Amino acid sequence: MKALRILWAVPLLLSLALPLQADEASSAYKRGVQAESQNKVDEAFQAYDRAHALKPRDAKYFTAYTRLRFYAAMEHIKQGQALREGGKLQEAVIEFQKAAEIDHTNFVAKEEARRTDDLLRKQSRKKEEAAAPTTQLDQLAAQADGPVELTPISNTLINLRLSEQSTMVYKTIAKLAGINVLFDQDYKPQKVTVELNDVTLREALNVVAMQTKTFWQPTSSNTILVAADTANKRKEMQDTVMKTFYLRNVSSSSELQEAANTLKGILDLQRMQLIPNQNAIIIRGTPDQMVLAQKLLSDIDKPKPEVVIDIAVLQVSRNRIHTMGVNPPTSASISMVPNVGGIGTSSGGGGNTFTLNNLGSINATNFQVAIPGASMSLLMSDSDTKLIQNPEIRALDNEKATLKIGDRVPVATGSFGAAGGIGGVSALVNTQFQYLDVGVNIDITPHIHSENEVTLKMTLEVSSVSGTQNIGGISQPVIGQRRIEHETRLQDGEVNLVGGILEDTETHSLSGLPWLTKVPILKYLFGQEDKERQENEIVFAITPHIVRAQSVTDENLRLVDVGPASSISVRYKDARKAAAAHSPMEQTNAPGARTPDQHAGTPSPMAPPRATEPSRPPAAAVPAPAPQGPSTTSSVQDPAKPPPPQSPPVRPGQRPVQNAPASATRATADPCPYGQHYVGQDNNGVTTCAFN
Repeated sequence: MKALRILWAVPLLLSLALPLQADEASSAYKRGVQAESQNKVDEAFQAYDRAHALKPRDAKYFTAYTRLRFYAAMEHIKQGQALREGGKLQEAVIEFQKAAEIDHTNFVAKEEARRTDDLLRKQSRKKEEAAAPTTQLDQLAAQADGPVELTPISNTLINLRLSEQSTMVYKTIAKLAGINVLFDQDYKPQKVTVELNDVTLREALNVVAMQTKTFWQPTSSNTILVAADTANKRKEMQDTVMKTFYLRNVSSSSELQEAANTLKGILDLQRMQLIPNQNAIIIRGTPDQMVLAQKLLSDIDKPKPEVVIDIAVLQVSRNRIHTMGVNPPTSASISMVPNVGGIGTSSGGGGNTFTLNNLGSINATNFQVAIPGASMSLLMSDSDTKLIQNPEIRALDNEKATLKIGDRVPVATGSFGAAGGIGGVSALVNTQFQYLDVGVNIDITPHIHSENEVTLKMTLEVSSVSGTQNIGGISQPVIGQRRIEHETRLQDGEVNLVGGILEDTETHSLSGLPWLTKVPILKYLFGQEDKERQENEIVFAITPHIVRAQSVTDENLRLVDVGPASSISVRYKDARKAAAAHSPMEQTNAPGARTPDQHAGTPSPMAPPRATEPSRPPAAAVPAPAPQGPSTTSSVQDPAKPPPPQSPPVRPGQRPVQNAPASATRATADPCPYGQHYVGQDNNGVTTCAFN
């Protein structure tokens, strides 16, 4: 009785569990909708996940689950990025890991987690290096300084008109900027004529160097060295620096060598060493070569573009067979049998043998006719087969990706022995075998362009073993294949249907008695009709999704001046143009703003000027004595100084200028550089200074 109750209780409990499970899925879905309306993404995702787990085939629950899975993962990614920007790397890694756990197909979460892990490792490595004891060599290496940086006293623009020896021209420009100048012992000066208007110190030195075929380089913060611009002198006197460049996106030694060859060919670098294990290049060269090497490596050391290719293989087969009719006998056999009662048999023969004396008494009873039976067939068969494969391939730019789904079938190759062997040795002793991939074989080589376009070079093959064939005593498989090789260019997310592999076979056969099978109605009574149709179609759907596109910025595309073909040099941006482009309205409308002819700025390669001496009192009304030596006119513009009302007497070779006030002292600082004194200012606002 107890067992009977248990048997009744089990079906009852099962019948009650199904509605309860359905109600639980519905309630979980409702909780998800309510949480989503309140912007509680995690709570909504957990509710939709529960509903989808209870009823995985419900389209409504599946749609809500996939939608919230994406949004929940992106929400954790945003939180992780905000934490990383705030310096909380450990918390950021946790957020990225949560995003990856929610959506396993989200490559952004995995990439961000990897980047943050790298930052954590770098921080820990720095702490370990700081805690590690340092030797004397480490301390000396830490004190090694970089290239010398020229720091002039004054960065005021230079106006200079001079016809003199090149050494004097260099000295004049150096005096105007408050720096020292040294000359090579082998340098032979030549007379040049220079006219410079509103130029910086570096521009003035470069112009004179180009005109006199010399080069200059700083030896200290306030001293430069000038020598003849020859290959031997540059090699002998030009300073060089060393730096190690680490390439982050190099994956093979060939790529590292390609980057090194690029630097050698463009920048004419001779001293270079590759470290393949560290993906590093150690370079020794001039400071200008190092600057350009940094620019080139930052332009070419970029992560390779990457694409995920969704491939859907759809194979549809249909086989229809129609058989109808009667299969009548189409043959008969007659055999002779002995008649035991009438015709005797030979004494020594078998039961079906006759003698010549018995042939005369043969009658109809000695013949036996065998006629096979007839059969009637009524058969119709219709079968459909659908094969769907949806693999996914992730490939780098210009890297071949291969996918093989199927079996490996052995095929005999090489030399064959005899069919039965020789001397008891098997025929397969001298036979080699190779294996062929049978199934779905896909080879894709992507090339990612700008503007989110991808060129795919594809080889698609579907093969199968269709039969066997005996060759030399060995059974060899017969492989049927369908193969496509083509190249196409697609947009990101664009679906390309590679199909048209359609096989349609139709067979119609009629068997039966002659002539009667031609009669429309009687053909089914005296014959059999067979109809068979086979349809087989294969379609490939290719969809590329760009994970990482080619990153080209305006900084990568801009032109860079590298100097003449015989040497490498860098021309830096003009700070005056950058300031004018940054705030043109402020310069125009601000009180006391400089006019376009009154520039004053610091060029980018120059350091801030050194502190000047206290301002000296201006020259009195007594005319300044003419300087000894060559005639020089150096003009320095000072926009902060109003023009004096008077001008001193005109000296030979000098334009009339206004005299300085006789008794009044100027409230502003002396506009002339160190080592010069104020003379006057003309009507155009140009201040004239003379050497002390």
